[in-house]
Amino acid sequence: SIASNIAAIRTNVRRDLHDEDSSAYRWTDTVLDRHIGRAVLEYSQHAPLEQRTTLTTTAGSRDISVASLANLVEIEAVEWPVGEFPPRRVGYSLWQTTLTMDTVNAPSGVENVYVYWTKVHTLDGSSSTIPAAHDDIIAAGAAAYAAQDWTSFASNRVNTGGEDVWGRYKAFADERLRYFIDELRRVGRRASVQQRRLYTTDAPSIFEQNRV
Repeated sequence: SIASNIAAIRTNVRRDLHDEDSSAYRWTDTVLDRHIGRAVLEYSQHAPLEQRTTLTTTAGSRDISVASLANLVEIEAVEWPVGEFPPRRVGYSLWQTTLTMDTVNAPSGVENVYVYWTKVHTLDGSSSTIPAAHDDIIAAGAAAYAAQDWTSFASNRVNTGGEDVWGRYKAFADERLRYFIDELRRVGRRASVQQRRLYTTDAPSIFEQNRV
């Protein structure tokens, strides 16, 4: 199942922060959305959205532009030529937005190339790519970042009411941040045991082939 939108996450964050009085919000929606966005970016480094995109070659060139892969986290594998079984994975290098296939022969024409990659998750006003089961992880991270900001704000002001505002928010931020980090490790792709084919090629690198 998929989470609804950023408003649903924001509601959970306000609940964690005990900031649910709409007539006297301590954090504006804009500020909370910024903290939610930061949590989504951090989450995406551990459990990014998996993608496969078809790009095309240029005759006589091993270079392919990957500028169209928006919000790229990492390229996982490159398949060329496509449609074979088992799939033909090729080595590659990446410099800025140019991917260079590590192959002996360059494509002779315009051919499809499958690029397997991961990207930052989307969480906006209408949709989300984050699994609903992970909503609480995002909310915890955002609440931790919001409380950290308030801790910095409160520590620079004299509290005349006798309430340890700075200490309470610091303790809350520390506890939520520990939970957030632990959960990122738990759901992270590299930390989990997955039945995945290694995206490697049996062919030696062209650099190895050219060695004498």
